[in-house]
Amino acid sequence: MTPFSSSGPVVGSDTQGIRPTAPSAPQSMTLFSASGPVVGSETSGFRPAPPVAPSTNIPEASSFRPAPPARFNDPSVPSPPTSYVPPTIGPFSRFPTPQFPSTQPPPRTPPAGQPPFQPFAGQVPPPLVPLRPQQQKPSVPMGPPPQNVNYAPSMNVPQPPSDSSFSAPRSNFQPSFPGYVHQQPLVDSQAPPVQSPFVAKQGPTPFQTPVSSPFVAQPGSYVPSQPVATSLGFQSRDHLQHPGSGLGAIQGLVEDFNSLSVGSIPGSIEPGVDLKALPRPLDGDVEPKFLADMYPMNCNPRFLRLTTSGIPSSQSLASRWHLPLGAVVCPLAEAPDGEEVPVINFASTGIIRCRRCRTYVNPYITFTDAGRKWRCNLCALLNDVPGEYFAHLDGTGRRIDLDQRPELTQGSVEFVAPTEYMVRPPMPPLYFFLIDVSTSAVRSGMIEVVAKTIRSCLDKLPGFPRTQIGFATFDSTLHFYNLKSSLNQPQMMVVADLDDIFVPLPDDLLVNLSESRSVAETFLDNLPSMFQDNLNVESAFGPALKASLMLMSQLGGKLLIFQNTLPSLGVGRLKLRGDDLRVYGTDKEHALRLPEDPFYKQMAAEFTKFQIGVNIYAFSDKYTDIASLGTLAKYTGGQVYYYPGFQSAIHGEKLRHELARDLTRETAWEAVMRIRCGKGVRFTSYHGNFMLRSTDLLALPAVDCDKAFAMQLSLEEALLTTQTVYFQVALLYTASCGERRIRVHTAAAPVVSDLGDMFRQADTGAIVTLLSRLAIEKTLSSKLEDARNTLQLRIIKALKDYRNLYSVQHRLGGRIIYPESLKFLLLYGLALSKSTPLRGGYADAALDERCAAGFTMMALPVKKLLKLLYPNLIRLDEYLLKKSTHDDLESVEKRLPLAAASLDSRGLYIYDDGFRFVIWFGRALSPDIAINLLGPDCAAELSKVTLIERDNVMSRKLMKIIKKFRESDPSYYQLCQLVRQGEQPREGFLLLTNLVEDPMGGTSGYVEWILQIQRQVQQNP
Repeated sequence: MTPFSSSGPVVGSDTQGIRPTAPSAPQSMTLFSASGPVVGSETSGFRPAPPVAPSTNIPEASSFRPAPPARFNDPSVPSPPTSYVPPTIGPFSRFPTPQFPSTQPPPRTPPAGQPPFQPFAGQVPPPLVPLRPQQQKPSVPMGPPPQNVNYAPSMNVPQPPSDSSFSAPRSNFQPSFPGYVHQQPLVDSQAPPVQSPFVAKQGPTPFQTPVSSPFVAQPGSYVPSQPVATSLGFQSRDHLQHPGSGLGAIQGLVEDFNSLSVGSIPGSIEPGVDLKALPRPLDGDVEPKFLADMYPMNCNPRFLRLTTSGIPSSQSLASRWHLPLGAVVCPLAEAPDGEEVPVINFASTGIIRCRRCRTYVNPYITFTDAGRKWRCNLCALLNDVPGEYFAHLDGTGRRIDLDQRPELTQGSVEFVAPTEYMVRPPMPPLYFFLIDVSTSAVRSGMIEVVAKTIRSCLDKLPGFPRTQIGFATFDSTLHFYNLKSSLNQPQMMVVADLDDIFVPLPDDLLVNLSESRSVAETFLDNLPSMFQDNLNVESAFGPALKASLMLMSQLGGKLLIFQNTLPSLGVGRLKLRGDDLRVYGTDKEHALRLPEDPFYKQMAAEFTKFQIGVNIYAFSDKYTDIASLGTLAKYTGGQVYYYPGFQSAIHGEKLRHELARDLTRETAWEAVMRIRCGKGVRFTSYHGNFMLRSTDLLALPAVDCDKAFAMQLSLEEALLTTQTVYFQVALLYTASCGERRIRVHTAAAPVVSDLGDMFRQADTGAIVTLLSRLAIEKTLSSKLEDARNTLQLRIIKALKDYRNLYSVQHRLGGRIIYPESLKFLLLYGLALSKSTPLRGGYADAALDERCAAGFTMMALPVKKLLKLLYPNLIRLDEYLLKKSTHDDLESVEKRLPLAAASLDSRGLYIYDDGFRFVIWFGRALSPDIAINLLGPDCAAELSKVTLIERDNVMSRKLMKIIKKFRESDPSYYQLCQLVRQGEQPREGFLLLTNLVEDPMGGTSGYVEWILQIQRQVQQNP
């Protein structure tokens, strides 16, 4: 059984008898486009005449090798030595850092202050070797040419021999600080590469596409056969023919694939890939438009995204789809301003549902019998239309009142639920705060920040005037607070018996906020000073949890836990784990990422039973066993917020914003969710933060717009007989206003019988989201290395099956091919294997940090997850220096590849992963910028400097940019961390280790990763 599975496109049609004419020279080329051609000189068929496609031949004996330039694009930084000895890497690393041969003199650098020479965008350097025209081959009768023909440069490359060794990600990574990543950068400062006479267009990056890459693969990976003269040829997809077509069967390709040539650096036998031409998601997540065009009445993709919108027609086809087949659902996703989900109240009619499968009325049902009956789109049953809901049909079979019925025209609606959907009266919004007041919590300043934030949010808590509130604190004893409205100030009651917990005055500990507002404010004002001299280091967290359950079980609600100390007293006490290095890399390693004590999972089940959602706020610079504490949030639909080494002066603003959002965002209370699908398919596994109440019912005591859930789909029947499969998500919940509501999202997807169609309609964002959840779950039962290997293997199997679709029609040579829809899958796969929950081993991430990141990623919606995996890297100094009369903030949002070669030491850059900002000051940055932004602290160590708005234009522009970035993604608050180039080890762990395209500490870079994948894809099964 494969632990993971997935999606993708390409379909061919058999047509005969049409002979295309040779196309004229193209004006532009797109290297990675859906209609891009099959590239590579090994493909048989027509070749354009010499003026259209000149061929560049490099003599086999040439000794030319581009010299590696400086690490950053800066003349003041000395170039790397020509002979390099890699640093000692940990015992678990397999691949050394590549060595540079010493056969080249050091590169010439321009005088200080003068930028290195680079050709203009439209300028092409002269070829380094003579050109020989290529002979024209006769054309062959083919299928009809497509409407648009694009060309792409490619290279003749030797076919590498098959290699049975599987180069999996390494098991334990040791960061190689204090130096930078040692790799050859993107720009060659000595000799320009051989280039195509056409300038390639590649999305947002204005790079020219060189034929060969200055990158060298890691030694020891594989050695291809002896290189031949590298030729440059252009072939359109019109002239790709089926080899061996002597039987007269000529096949025209309707849909194309994209490809990357794996060539050789001139004069060497080492394989390389052009790094500039590699696909990168510099525009962020782009939602697929295919389904919206085909089914315009579908719900918005922000609510429901399928990993492929082409549902396989048979189990045998589904078995060839090695990526996850399923969906990602975010039922309460925030709508853009001006868009609201319509609320419908059927009142006396009652909600219209199918009497067999219980599907809600939606745009895809059909009316028959003059409007007296309607047919369910999921199970095809004919249902009677209630008299109050009846309307006549027009000549096309549509209801005449269709414009007044949003449930029949829109994919997302919300029904007001009648009393039969309630097992009890709707609960009021209830917030209970459980706060650690041990000495470490007092010293960190956490208590003061929490108390002030809660007080400032009292007016904004949803549900006024029904909202209820309560507080308890704990160290070695439990402290409860009577907030009865008749009191002038709160009364504190202490329970010291941890073995026999009881709750004093249970009716007065949870109070109506509007009635007891003044008492609650007095308590919050006094809370920080009440424990300012507390020296108690113990934590009776388990008994405090049990007491909270006893208090909240009558109503349910949201429990917010502020935890600073490892639980040490009473039930649920925990001990230090993770210090034994011998466990890592063994079969016992995964146990460190599981709860040590079953008490926490049992408590989570109890909380869910009584409709209590738990959010964990963990603060400590010491081990607090997030693996155990996070279980409470995992099974109650909650969230884990982790603030390692919390100090209020540094992290207070982050806690203030995130706690305020948690308290004030719209929340769905006592919710359950079910997703129904059409005949023949069903969802078999679910992944995220929830408790599964039955085979398909998700219990969600509290859910909000920042939570997403993933699920995998399987076929129940060997062959689907329908042309369309329908999906319907239904979330039954209590709104803060006290109404019981049902939010319904409906979507349709076509059934396809071709694997190419599945690939063509794949959604990379949904696939990566499901893969990340499956990989993180794998770390809970296996070693980290096993989880990374499984992830890589699924990508390899998918690309291998996709390659096999074309291995008959085209000789693919040394190219790695992929569908346009999945062009970013390789990079996201690499980023996922380098993410905090999966990367390296013991030395690469603290155990608590790894577990907290895992809990967070299991709940993130697609867009936030993709930004975390491949963050934004943006240059700021050019914008700050520009004298503009208007604020052109769009010009600053040009994203750069996540590689150290993108960093110019004369620049100022911001790195944004949605959770923090890292602002990188280049070593040669203009002193004016540093003084304007940092003031007198510009020469100090940046770890001790706080970025504030200063009284100058440049500082105001920077703060405006930061404010805009924060407002675009308010789920988390990004703190600014400043770092200067060369400031080690901070620069390393804040930025350099997160440049996912670079090899670092034994991990693969983007090029090495592609070569590993390509080597495995080309192997015979």
